[in-house]
Amino acid sequence: MQSNDARTLLQCAVPTAVVGVVAVVVSSVLAGGKGGIGAVVGVVLAVGVMATGLVILNRTARHMPHLFQAMGMVLYLTQMLLVAVFLVIFKNTTLFSTKAFAFSLLAATLTWIAAQARAYMKAKILYVDPESGEAQKSAPAGSPS
Repeated sequence: MQSNDARTLLQCAVPTAVVGVVAVVVSSVLAGGKGGIGAVVGVVLAVGVMATGLVILNRTARHMPHLFQAMGMVLYLTQMLLVAVFLVIFKNTTLFSTKAFAFSLLAATLTWIAAQARAYMKAKILYVDPESGEAQKSAPAGSPS
Protein backbone atom coordinates (compact mmCIF):
# COMPACT_ATOMS: atom_id res chain seq x y z
CA MET A 1 0.00 0.00 0.00
CA GLN A 2 1.41 3.36 -0.99
CA SER A 3 1.83 6.07 1.61
CA ASN A 4 -0.93 8.29 0.18
CA ASP A 5 -3.32 5.31 0.18
CA ALA A 6 -2.52 4.54 3.81
CA ARG A 7 -2.93 8.22 4.68
CA THR A 8 -6.35 8.30 3.01
CA LEU A 9 -7.40 5.14 4.83
CA LEU A 10 -6.27 6.61 8.16
CA GLN A 11 -8.01 9.94 7.48
CA CYS A 12 -11.24 8.04 6.87
CA ALA A 13 -10.97 5.50 9.67
CA VAL A 14 -10.21 7.89 12.53
CA PRO A 15 -13.29 10.16 12.22
CA THR A 16 -15.47 7.12 11.58
CA ALA A 17 -14.14 5.44 14.73
CA VAL A 18 -14.87 8.58 16.75
CA VAL A 19 -18.42 8.68 15.40
CA GLY A 20 -18.68 4.96 16.12
CA VAL A 21 -17.72 5.42 19.77
CA VAL A 22 -20.29 8.21 20.10
CA ALA A 23 -22.93 6.02 18.43
CA VAL A 24 -22.20 3.12 20.79
CA VAL A 25 -22.41 5.34 23.86
CA VAL A 26 -25.64 7.05 22.76
CA SER A 27 -27.22 3.74 21.71
CA SER A 28 -26.23 2.10 24.99
CA VAL A 29 -27.78 4.93 26.97
CA LEU A 30 -30.97 5.06 24.90
CA ALA A 31 -31.54 1.37 24.13
CA GLY A 32 -29.46 -0.50 26.70
CA GLY A 33 -27.04 -3.32 25.99
CA LYS A 34 -28.78 -4.43 22.81
CA GLY A 35 -28.53 -0.87 21.50
CA GLY A 36 -24.80 -0.83 22.16
CA ILE A 37 -24.35 -4.17 20.42
CA GLY A 38 -26.41 -2.95 17.45
CA ALA A 39 -24.30 0.19 17.18
CA VAL A 40 -21.06 -1.82 17.30
CA VAL A 41 -22.32 -4.15 14.58
CA GLY A 42 -23.40 -1.20 12.41
CA VAL A 43 -20.10 0.63 12.75
CA VAL A 44 -18.03 -2.52 12.16
CA LEU A 45 -20.07 -3.34 9.05
CA ALA A 46 -19.69 0.19 7.67
CA VAL A 47 -15.96 0.40 8.35
CA GLY A 48 -15.35 -3.10 7.01
CA VAL A 49 -17.23 -2.55 3.78
CA MET A 50 -15.87 0.94 3.13
CA ALA A 51 -12.24 0.11 4.01
CA THR A 52 -12.27 -3.01 1.87
CA GLY A 53 -13.70 -1.02 -1.01
CA LEU A 54 -11.05 1.69 -0.66
CA VAL A 55 -8.22 -0.86 -0.63
CA ILE A 56 -9.61 -2.72 -3.65
CA LEU A 57 -10.13 0.50 -5.60
CA ASN A 58 -6.60 1.71 -4.83
CA ARG A 59 -5.11 -1.60 -5.97
CA THR A 60 -7.17 -1.47 -9.14
CA ALA A 61 -6.00 2.07 -9.85
CA ARG A 62 -2.38 1.03 -9.43
CA HIS A 63 -2.42 -2.25 -11.38
CA MET A 64 -5.20 -1.77 -13.94
CA PRO A 65 -5.88 1.95 -14.39
CA HIS A 66 -7.97 1.33 -17.51
CA LEU A 67 -10.53 -0.51 -15.36
CA PHE A 68 -10.66 2.08 -12.57
CA GLN A 69 -14.02 3.70 -13.36
CA ALA A 70 -15.78 0.42 -14.15
CA MET A 71 -14.35 -1.14 -11.01
CA GLY A 72 -15.63 1.79 -8.98
CA MET A 73 -19.16 1.16 -10.22
CA VAL A 74 -18.93 -2.61 -9.65
CA LEU A 75 -17.47 -2.01 -6.20
CA TYR A 76 -20.26 0.39 -5.25
CA LEU A 77 -22.89 -2.15 -6.37
CA THR A 78 -21.13 -4.94 -4.48
CA GLN A 79 -20.95 -2.86 -1.30
CA MET A 80 -24.66 -2.09 -1.46
CA LEU A 81 -25.48 -5.75 -2.11
CA LEU A 82 -23.36 -6.89 0.85
CA VAL A 83 -25.12 -4.48 3.19
CA ALA A 84 -28.51 -5.48 1.75
CA VAL A 85 -27.77 -9.19 2.29
CA PHE A 86 -26.72 -8.44 5.88
CA LEU A 87 -29.94 -6.49 6.42
CA VAL A 88 -32.08 -9.31 5.03
CA ILE A 89 -30.31 -11.95 7.14
CA PHE A 90 -30.69 -9.97 10.37
CA LYS A 91 -34.08 -8.39 9.61
CA ASN A 92 -35.96 -9.92 12.53
CA THR A 93 -33.07 -10.49 14.91
CA THR A 94 -33.32 -10.14 18.65
CA LEU A 95 -29.54 -10.18 19.13
CA PHE A 96 -29.29 -6.39 18.91
CA SER A 97 -31.39 -3.29 18.45
CA THR A 98 -32.08 -2.88 14.74
CA LYS A 99 -32.78 0.84 15.13
CA ALA A 100 -29.43 1.46 16.83
CA PHE A 101 -27.80 -0.68 14.16
CA ALA A 102 -29.42 1.29 11.34
CA PHE A 103 -28.61 4.73 12.73
CA SER A 104 -25.01 3.83 13.57
CA LEU A 105 -24.54 2.24 10.13
CA LEU A 106 -25.87 5.40 8.49
CA ALA A 107 -23.77 7.72 10.67
CA ALA A 108 -20.59 5.71 10.12
CA THR A 109 -21.13 5.49 6.36
CA LEU A 110 -21.82 9.20 5.96
CA THR A 111 -18.81 10.05 8.12
CA TRP A 112 -16.57 7.75 6.05
CA ILE A 113 -17.78 9.28 2.77
CA ALA A 114 -17.30 12.85 4.03
CA ALA A 115 -13.84 12.03 5.39
CA GLN A 116 -12.86 10.33 2.14
CA ALA A 117 -14.01 13.31 0.09
CA ARG A 118 -12.04 15.65 2.37
CA ALA A 119 -8.96 13.43 2.20
CA TYR A 120 -9.01 13.41 -1.60
CA MET A 121 -9.52 17.18 -1.77
CA LYS A 122 -6.58 17.77 0.59
CA ALA A 123 -4.28 15.20 -1.08
CA LYS A 124 -1.61 16.59 -3.32
CA ILE A 125 -1.60 13.77 -5.86
CA LEU A 126 -0.40 14.63 -9.34
CA TYR A 127 -2.85 13.61 -12.02
CA VAL A 128 -0.52 14.70 -14.83
CA ASP A 129 3.10 13.55 -14.98
CA PRO A 130 5.32 16.61 -15.14
CA GLU A 131 7.94 16.63 -17.86
CA SER A 132 11.38 15.62 -16.77
CA GLY A 133 14.06 18.23 -16.38
CA GLU A 134 16.20 16.50 -19.02
CA ALA A 135 13.53 16.93 -21.72
CA GLN A 136 13.27 20.65 -21.04
CA LYS A 137 17.06 21.13 -21.09
CA SER A 138 17.48 19.38 -24.45
CA ALA A 139 14.79 21.48 -26.18
CA PRO A 140 16.12 24.45 -28.17
CA ALA A 141 15.57 27.87 -26.65
CA GLY A 142 12.30 29.48 -27.68
CA SER A 143 10.68 26.26 -28.88
CA PRO A 144 7.16 25.57 -27.60
CA SER A 145 7.74 22.37 -25.63
